[in-house]
Amino acid sequence: MTETRDLVGYGAHPPDPRWPGGARVAVQFVINYEEGAESSVDHGDAGSERFLSEMVGATSHPARAMAMESLYEYGSRAGFWRLHRLFTERAMPVTVFGVAKALELNPEAVEAMLAADWEIASHGLRWLDYQDVPEAVEVAHIAEAIALHTKITGSRPLGWYQGRTSPNTARLVAHEGGFVYDADSYADDLPYRDRRHGRAQLIVPYSLDANDMKFVAFNGFTEGEAFFRYLRDTFDQLAHEGGRMMSVGLHGRIAGRPARAHALARFLDHVLASGQAWVARRIDIARHWQEVHPA
Repeated sequence: MTETRDLVGYGAHPPDPRWPGGARVAVQFVINYEEGAESSVDHGDAGSERFLSEMVGATSHPARAMAMESLYEYGSRAGFWRLHRLFTERAMPVTVFGVAKALELNPEAVEAMLAADWEIASHGLRWLDYQDVPEAVEVAHIAEAIALHTKITGSRPLGWYQGRTSPNTARLVAHEGGFVYDADSYADDLPYRDRRHGRAQLIVPYSLDANDMKFVAFNGFTEGEAFFRYLRDTFDQLAHEGGRMMSVGLHGRIAGRPARAHALARFLDHVLASGQAWVARRIDIARHWQEVHPA
């Protein structure tokens, strides 16, 4: 059997990232912007969305699911703007994982992202599960996502995060060749290079544990205090170790709810007060890594 996985990584001796300013931790906040691009019969999908909403364990229906639609709409109508205020009031940089079809539906939100100098990375064309999507369809969707993203934002995306990937996604992204980094990995606390697909694609890994999606999972957070404590303890442990990266995943329809946003605000202030963090966009971390640890 030919092993195609890297189960070793950096091992016991990870490289020194030499974060700017001598920071102990590079902290990266992601706002996933998906609202309006989820599964819907209006979009020609077989059924309604069932994933990542307050209705945990919802089933997909072959007709419009109005409650589910409104839960997603909260993210674009209200939740996004609450998160936007939290970060802009503190002048803290953000990377948006923007689904192209969702961005297209809310030009005002895109304008606010650009005005705040947030990075808008690609979160694909649609907020769909690509596990069983034919390769040719996924290739076409990647190309369409880049083209639409470029039209909407004025520049092509330099970062990629499909989220619900297929076995082909990493190879297709590497072969596309225009992405500075791919975030479709949870395999490390530092950037690394994936050399399986003919080029050394930089991977800036993401996180599903320091992520508000755990509020809408059976094994997740039930209230804001637990969310705050988990984020704080993750940061404090990484700061103790030093030379690490922390990703925090957010969604307007989840962390944009008032109680959760209140807990997030406490964590933002904890990071700022620590004096140990370099808070950066994901593209800034990728470019720093390329400079300090070239391929």
